[in-house]
Amino acid sequence: MLDDIDRALIHALQIDARAPFSRIGAVLSVSTQTVARRYQRLRAESGLRVVGLPDPDRTGLTQWLVRLSAQPAAARTLARSLARRPDTSWVKLTSGGTEIVTIAHTPRHAQSAMLLHDIPRAASVTAVSAHFILHTYLGGPTAWRGRVAALTEEQQEALRPTESVGEESPLTAADHALIAALRRDGRASIADLAAAAGLAPATAARRLADLRARGALFFDVEISAALYGVTTQAFLWMAVAPADLDEVATTLATHEELAVVVATTGPTNLAAQALCPDPAALHHYLTHRLGALRAIHTVHTAPVLEIVKAVGPLTA
Repeated sequence: MLDDIDRALIHALQIDARAPFSRIGAVLSVSTQTVARRYQRLRAESGLRVVGLPDPDRTGLTQWLVRLSAQPAAARTLARSLARRPDTSWVKLTSGGTEIVTIAHTPRHAQSAMLLHDIPRAASVTAVSAHFILHTYLGGPTAWRGRVAALTEEQQEALRPTESVGEESPLTAADHALIAALRRDGRASIADLAAAAGLAPATAARRLADLRARGALFFDVEISAALYGVTTQAFLWMAVAPADLDEVATTLATHEELAVVVATTGPTNLAAQALCPDPAALHHYLTHRLGALRAIHTVHTAPVLEIVKAVGPLTA
């Protein structure tokens, strides 16, 4: 389990993923060396990873929440194959290991090779449903509340980057190269980012600042929810009347049990991911908190058995 300094460091990285260790140390009242040592230990022993991600709305991407049913003997192999693709994130095995849930990212004006060609060719796939993500109420730049409860408001304010407004303009090849490098390591040095994008260091720093200022780039922190005492995860597929959808989704986005809430197309038009300490807590959440929202007509619960890929690309 994580101690108070670990939790505070992770919270700090969620606020400003590229903050210098010296600034984080000053806010946490520990030395720079302590912050650096904790960061390296969490990376080596707990899978901590800072990842830079493109904002879909500002970078011309569409997102599909894809559910695949597969033969039990082939599901894990298929999930790993999907995880190796650059156009997927959050590849998870659910429902007893016979279902795979993933997010597919597609350029807005291009066909999805994965949805139209690649998946249908997999003989082990028995069913596919793709749900277009219409709106994100919780998730993306907004972190799960369980991960951002360690710092005081004063500490958070001291770490929060200075807000600025960047000019809207199409992403260049160098911008895409910067984002690709940051997906591999969100704390990569300016020198490494410049080399990856073929830019001078000063230009790379300026382009990075501009991407952040206009919201085209945000950062997330990958670390196992089990380190926060979570033993039970589940996808919740809900059907809500369109007139009630926004109100219900906005309410769900305030629930500390949920890490993701998105409106989608399909017969179930609201999807969420629940993180709970144990099955009893999930049952209590479903029967008491969700059960109190009468506008939710149906809920299908799919327990998560294994996370094959999170938001960043696979490193091996």
